[in-house]
Amino acid sequence: MSPVSEAHKKYTSEYVKANYASFNLRFKMGKKEQAQAHAATRGESMNAFINRAIDEAMQRDQNEEK
Repeated sequence: MSPVSEAHKKYTSEYVKANYASFNLRFKMGKKEQAQAHAATRGESMNAFINRAIDEAMQRDQNEEK
């Protein structure tokens, strides 16, 4: 695998800034590790797991409002 060029790093950074939002998330002690382990058992990253959980909760809430 060849090293990533500075130009590619800059492009990637700019792309992420333009297309993604981020925020800090705080867990009670031990909960982060539980969430990471759960995500791993499903073959997901923490980001994918959190996004799936949010999507499922919003869909469930929307269905309850109907």
